[in-house]
Amino acid sequence: MEILGVKFAPLRVPLNRRLETLSAALWILIFLSGYFAGYILTAYFLFFTQTMRYFILLYFIWMYYDWNKFDIGKIRRKFLQWIRSCAWNRYFCNYFPIKLVKTTDLDSNKLYLFCSFPHGILSTGVYGAFGTDIVGCRELFPGLEFRVVVLDQLFKSPLFREYLHINSALASSAECIKQQLSTRPSPPYTGKATVLIPGGAAEAFECKPPGGAAEAFEEAFECKPGTYRILIKRRKGFVKLALQNGNPLVPVYSFGETDIYDQVIWSDGSYMKRLQEYIRKKIGIAPILLVGRGFFQYTFGLIPRRKPITVVVGSPMELPKIEEPTREQVEEYHEKFVKHLVNFFENEKHKYIENADSVHLEFV
Repeated sequence: MEILGVKFAPLRVPLNRRLETLSAALWILIFLSGYFAGYILTAYFLFFTQTMRYFILLYFIWMYYDWNKFDIGKIRRKFLQWIRSCAWNRYFCNYFPIKLVKTTDLDSNKLYLFCSFPHGILSTGVYGAFGTDIVGCRELFPGLEFRVVVLDQLFKSPLFREYLHINSALASSAECIKQQLSTRPSPPYTGKATVLIPGGAAEAFECKPPGGAAEAFEEAFECKPGTYRILIKRRKGFVKLALQNGNPLVPVYSFGETDIYDQVIWSDGSYMKRLQEYIRKKIGIAPILLVGRGFFQYTFGLIPRRKPITVVVGSPMELPKIEEPTREQVEEYHEKFVKHLVNFFENEKHKYIENADSVHLEFV
């Protein structure tokens, strides 16, 4: 039923679909508000409670000790095993639904660097595919321990950082990633898959490089439904890290990632555009006005749209181990990886994109 341009959901909807919508709503609520809620709750406990303030002070000491540790720890690992397969995540993955597809077998004894594209608004497909056990990553890639790299800034929020840890997240600091790529996992795992999204937060909304360096970009970048642009031309640090440790690079593409949200785009030079850029530079998080759906209507809201997301894992590109790679070597293997990524996308796109012959990856 549609009234005044708003398309409403049917009154009779199966309970499981309602639960799926609720799980997607809770997930977006946590990720949109969790960073700031961590600071607010900590301030409340510290200044307005008599007993909890002492626990918070002890927690600050723990945060200092745990600041750049990449290991989850025994206590968090117990929560991790439960949350990766809990009912909430099952409803969340079934909501879209999210599917994981492998194109080749991977050696369970190697330390891989998965390079996932595109970032989308919140990297929903990556979370469902590698941050949970619902879609079968353990069965498809037995022996591999999966960790998803997220913005380092998020780990600075008290309490919220614990939620990230028990969801297999890893801080994007160079130290944490280097440790992850160079150390063997704890039993029962024999190998690792570190999932990195090279485009980062800059892929989430229309942007241009700071300082007027517009020549570095061919044109403005935006994350909207039906777009296949990825930010990779200037992102070469992941290649250097892989070369230093000899990690194979594995291309990953989330087909449908950009379809679950639209966003309001303001014109260049406008007040809102400048405010977006200012906030992103200060906290590393892009403030975006999302256009999704609501609980009882499909036209607007913050809940992601029910669109299928298929996360496809390509074949690995082997790299030599070079402890101190030169700039020329990084450029060489970066170029090789881009070609490898293009070939992978061209081979897979016909399975997941309509009119695929007219669709090609665009790089900025």
